[in-house]
Amino acid sequence: MWEIYICLASLGIILTILPKIPSSHWIFRVADFGKIQINYFIIFTFIFGFGLYNHEFWWYVQALLLLLIAYHSFTLIKYTRFFPIKSIKTSGKTSSNLIKIISANIYQFNKDYNRFINLVHKHKPHLFLTMESNGEWENALKVLENDYPFHHKVTLENTYGMHFYSKIKIEKSTTHFFIADDIPSIEAHLKTEDGFEFVFFGIHPPPPSPTEEKTSKERDGDLLSVAKRVKDIEKPVLVIGDFNNVAWSKSSSLFRKLSHLIDPRVGRAFVSTFHANYSFLRFPIDLMFHSADIFIKELKTLEKFGSDHLPVFCEFFIDLENREQKDRIEKADSDEKSEAKQMIREGIKEEGERERVVTED
Repeated sequence: MWEIYICLASLGIILTILPKIPSSHWIFRVADFGKIQINYFIIFTFIFGFGLYNHEFWWYVQALLLLLIAYHSFTLIKYTRFFPIKSIKTSGKTSSNLIKIISANIYQFNKDYNRFINLVHKHKPHLFLTMESNGEWENALKVLENDYPFHHKVTLENTYGMHFYSKIKIEKSTTHFFIADDIPSIEAHLKTEDGFEFVFFGIHPPPPSPTEEKTSKERDGDLLSVAKRVKDIEKPVLVIGDFNNVAWSKSSSLFRKLSHLIDPRVGRAFVSTFHANYSFLRFPIDLMFHSADIFIKELKTLEKFGSDHLPVFCEFFIDLENREQKDRIEKADSDEKSEAKQMIREGIKEEGERERVVTED
């Protein structure tokens, strides 16, 4: 039993240390994703260890495990309601009408189109973004175009297609290929009927994993390229999509500081989305960030619709005169800006291993 306990404790230590190693290889970056599960695993090991209290080294191992639990919990508690932040959920005279948005990685090979269409009909968002949407999904979604007359489509067959639909007028929109010519980002400038302008960014960079990209270089470079672009926009900004990243990773922290945006999960919830079919092995990788003049009333996941991701639902309003969120903005220092520039350069140089047309086989 002692040997099993030591093996479990050692695994917990290794999984904690891996993300701290400054390498972009997926082996080191994937451990970032599982911080919630790693913490539960270490807590289990800590409890399991109480059955071995008579061993001479028991106190040392238990003390180390307790330090690891405290280390992970210190980060994770920020994404719960136990972390105190000033939350503004009520709009005022100077704010816009409420705006609803759905962001969904639909999984390119999911053929259950009607489940997603019914989900849109049920929740009635003003905007929705689909990721991994290809030509077949574009054809299926045409039934929604009467309700969503404004759209921006990037139809790809490589699992990185994106489609953005809106009831709100899109004044102009652009497809960016910051890092590679097969990884798009959507930038759309919108104006509401009550006269509020804002900018929407939809993103979906490639993940570091044994089955996709060997490193996080393209993902991090793409995210930081968006952050660099966002920083120069003076209108309210909303960035949403499948980041293939978690909010507590180094590149997410750099993204937030470089873009001067706010993470709405802080003080609210993890909002875990992937994998939709395995609740215990579910990671919060579909993220969202916003400028200080956008206020989140509700942020949550919605029901399954056949994809491996749960969709994210957000309800927000814009208030240009309310300054109460300004103190939540963190800015990158000179070293962090230099690091971000280097990561963008490395992302551009990296050659991805994606096929132009991806099949389910």
